[in-house]
Amino acid sequence: MLTGCHDSSLVVDTLRDLATQQNTTVGYFYFDFTAPKELSAIGILGSLLTEMISGMEIVPEEIFRGLREHRDGFCEDIIPPVDIVQMLQLITSLQPRFICIDGLDECAGVQLSRLLESLGEILEKSPGTRIFVTGMPHIRAKIEEHLPGRVACVSADPRKDDIVTYIRARLANDKTQDAMDECLEADILENTLGNISGM
Repeated sequence: MLTGCHDSSLVVDTLRDLATQQNTTVGYFYFDFTAPKELSAIGILGSLLTEMISGMEIVPEEIFRGLREHRDGFCEDIIPPVDIVQMLQLITSLQPRFICIDGLDECAGVQLSRLLESLGEILEKSPGTRIFVTGMPHIRAKIEEHLPGRVACVSADPRKDDIVTYIRARLANDKTQDAMDECLEADILENTLGNISGM
C-alpha cells in the first residue's frame, strides 16, 4: 500500500512491462473522485477481471461460461459476489498476477470492506498474486484489518518543489494569460502550498 499518493500510473506501466517479459498480467482500477455514481465492489472486481482476461491468450472455459451467463455486466443484482471472486481466484491461481487499485480511499465504507474481503479471499487461493494500492493514510487501518500480515505500507508525501513546478506549468498553459500576473501567481502558490498537508 502506498499512502498519500494518488498516481500509480508509473507503477502500472512498469508492472505491465514486467508482465510482458514474464508471461503474467496486470489488472488495474483507477478511482475517479469526480465520478457521480458510487461504484460497487462487484463493479470494481469486474473491471479487474476484464483487465486480466484481456491479457490472456486463452480464457479458461469456466471463466468463459461465467462471463456468458453474466453478459449484462457486473453488479450485485446480476452477479453474486461469490461468482466473481471465484473467477478471479481461478485466473490468479493459474500464474502470478498483479492487481493495482489507485485512490482506494475514494471507495465508500461498506463497498471498501467488501472489496478488501474479496481481495483477501483471492490472496488465500493465490499466494503468488501481488496487490498494490494507493490511498490516503486514514484507510491504512481498514486495509490492515482485512489483510492482516499481508501489507507493507510506504508513505509518499508530496514534495513542495514538485507541486510548485506543476502549478507553474499549468498556469503557463492557461488560455487566459491576460488574467495572470506575478501577484496572482504568488497567491495561488501560497494558498496551494498551505494546504498540502490536507492532500
